Amino acid sequence: MILKKFKNKLLLLLLLTIVSIPISINAYSNNIVLGGDNIGIEIRSKGVLVVGFYNIGKNSPGKSAGLQKGDVITGVDDTVINSITDLSEVIDDSKNELKITYIRNNKKYETTIKLVKEEDIYKTGLYIKDKIIGIGTLTFIDPESKIFASLGHEIVESNTGLKFEMKDGSIFKSEVTGVEKSSRNNPGEKNATYHVEEKYGTITKNKNNGIYGKYEKSIEGKDTIEVANKNEVKIGKAYFRTVLKNNVVEEFEINILKVNDNDPTKNILFEVTDKNLISKTNGIVQGMSGSPIIQNNKIIGAVTHVLTDNPRRGYGIFITNMLEEADRQG
Repeated sequence: MILKKFKNKLLLLLLLTIVSIPISINAYSNNIVLGGDNIGIEIRSKGVLVVGFYNIGKNSPGKSAGLQKGDVITGVDDTVINSITDLSEVIDDSKNELKITYIRNNKKYETTIKLVKEEDIYKTGLYIKDKIIGIGTLTFIDPESKIFASLGHEIVESNTGLKFEMKDGSIFKSEVTGVEKSSRNNPGEKNATYHVEEKYGTITKNKNNGIYGKYEKSIEGKDTIEVANKNEVKIGKAYFRTVLKNNVVEEFEINILKVNDNDPTKNILFEVTDKNLISKTNGIVQGMSGSPIIQNNKIIGAVTHVLTDNPRRGYGIFITNMLEEADRQG
């Protein structure tokens, strides 16, 4: 799962970050396809992400070369690097050093790594990653553009704590097999199997208010729901839709405690009141990110965060914030 601890240690992102064209207000559809389905999520990086270091002897060659966690390796000598496989292929017995091109804070740099040979293998001293895979909940699909949205927050790489800068990605079939309950300071999670080969859509953006892309399956026969404006969201009873097992979407009751329009993602503070959900999960668990929130038969938002010291409370984002972002993707 994809986690991010906040300084006050109260909030945790649930899971598994453009040039914008100005749009008119409320350019999105007034009725959208309602989500709640469990989805698998895979995003791939724009290069190879450095997530840590290990020593060979007393030092790490990569760290000695000046690389830092969060750097993205995009080239070696004259070879473009898009994956771990690409990097592995340029490390061979004929070389003992690599000229590295990397990105840090959106600026390009170069350095040289002097490789260390150990047991006939050249090593870099780098822990690296080229993709993230996890699960989340589909929030909605726009019936006109077939743009989908999920999570309501960015995907963060757990080792660096940074937004994962993606090249591309996909959503796919994933089946929830069970749930580990939340407890104080220890959010639970959905367990699931992945079926990456059964692709539902292509991810194009990882933004601070969710992931977005093009849904590629048929939406014929799927339920639609009216969109609520921000000023329609009220303190009191509401529901959210999510999957706990066997990919059956269920609705669970919550109580909205506070509404806030001054934060990009934490707009709706709520408490789980559904006894059935409490008995199964003890509140919010990882994998519920993106679960659509419904009030007065309209979609008002999506689940985004859990309060780690009280997992029966969480935050949601206004649905209109996600729709405005989705409109920019269209």
